[in-house]
Amino acid sequence: MAATKRLLLAFALLLPLIVQAEVLAPDRLDVMYHSYDGGGATIDGPSVLIRKNIGNSVAVSANYYVDMVSSASIDVLATASEYTEERTEYSIGAEYLNDRTIIRAGYTSSEENDYSAQTGSINISQSFFGDLTTLTLGMSYGEDTVGQNGNTEFEEDVARRRYQLNLTQILTKSLIAAFNFESAVDEGFLNNPYRQVRYLDPNAAQGYSYQKELYPETRNSDAAALRAIYYLPYRASLRADYRLYEDSWGIEASNWELRYTHPWGERWLFELKYRSYEQTQADFYSDLFPYRDAQNFLARDKELSEYTSDTIGLGVTYYVPEQWLWVFDKSTVNLYWDNFQFDYENFRNVLAEDAVVGEEPMYNFDANVIRLYFSFWY
Repeated sequence: MAATKRLLLAFALLLPLIVQAEVLAPDRLDVMYHSYDGGGATIDGPSVLIRKNIGNSVAVSANYYVDMVSSASIDVLATASEYTEERTEYSIGAEYLNDRTIIRAGYTSSEENDYSAQTGSINISQSFFGDLTTLTLGMSYGEDTVGQNGNTEFEEDVARRRYQLNLTQILTKSLIAAFNFESAVDEGFLNNPYRQVRYLDPNAAQGYSYQKELYPETRNSDAAALRAIYYLPYRASLRADYRLYEDSWGIEASNWELRYTHPWGERWLFELKYRSYEQTQADFYSDLFPYRDAQNFLARDKELSEYTSDTIGLGVTYYVPEQWLWVFDKSTVNLYWDNFQFDYENFRNVLAEDAVVGEEPMYNFDANVIRLYFSFWY
């Protein structure tokens, strides 16, 4: 949800799919404020990214990112009370260019009061056939430590591995297509130590009780995606994406997206997008189990349920006149807004009043995401 698409010119909408191995990207500074508000949760904070070339063959980058979280979501209110926390993330990266090959390596460290994560990554890109085709292979490895507030003796580990292949092809002067495949393996403590499932309990006043979730210790997943961007004659572009996903927990998901970008004059760029997503539930998910310890694995995380979501997004970029910020080669101001609508098919709103157990209304909510950032090239 925090990833950001930065656009320079209408034609530059085609460039994120192409690895330009002949020339390193220019020096750049990005300063961003991001905000998420929906489903009882509020997340916001700053982000700063700086990139610097060292000669013609080496580039380094660093990123500072903060999430300040205040949550009173339905999961929290059903079994606990509202909480606040802060997550701080630091990333560093390096690139090495050799002829038509570029090697990237990165390291990310994320810390919060009950969770820490460290991830290292590397990928190699090679262009072929007169730079019409680009192949990228990448992998990452992460080690997480899961804690629990109020329980100093609780500490669990998670290992995460990702393998990725991306093939980009320039089909015509106006059309670019890309295929991406990613395989992931997660091992260790994969559930949330605070989240609980509910089960029927005739001895409880409300008709049900809670017990802790229990997940398998391994999760394998594969995802494949196709993307195409078409450059229109009047400097606009149209982009289409389609993605399929499945994992060893029984979840199958798909999403598609259409995005249209249109320039206005020499300094404005507008974007409109629509995205649709749907998924099936995990094999061990249930909104209401028939009794305590009903099966080996138990989950009631709404993100593992069957649900759909629709997203509408608007964006605008303004190219700042050079004389206003003459110390930079180029500057932009960017504002993006996304509205998400989530509809759950088998996750019920337990906070609904006067509802019969197991017949509560299905839960749904909408969320708004705002990203305001400034980009400077120097």
